[in-house]
Amino acid sequence: MITASLILNIVVLIPVCYFMLTNNFRMVKTMGEFTPSRGILLAIYTTILLASIILLLFLDAKLAFALFFMQIVYKLLSPFTVKTIKHPFVISNIFIAVFHLLTIYTMIQADLLQFDILTK
Repeated sequence: MITASLILNIVVLIPVCYFMLTNNFRMVKTMGEFTPSRGILLAIYTTILLASIILLLFLDAKLAFALFFMQIVYKLLSPFTVKTIKHPFVISNIFIAVFHLLTIYTMIQADLLQFDILTK
């Protein structure tokens, strides 16, 4: 499941980052014209994309957990911050968050997350 979540990130973020970078008409229609806020979002998406690629090459369960947990939180907050559940990005965020949540559940079930702080 870890690999599936990482691949999901990559498959989703390559076109999203490309469309944001090129100011593609689909992105403008969905996200509006380029703004500094959209530029910051592009930087965050690019960081998640690069982290996913690196983790796909050098798998580390704890780092993957941190990435997925962060994504779950911000994706599930998006309906509240965007103030709608009908926006295409919000809808996809919810589906991806659920997928990553299932991945974290399987990681816990497989006992892949041994945090030192929990054993002291």
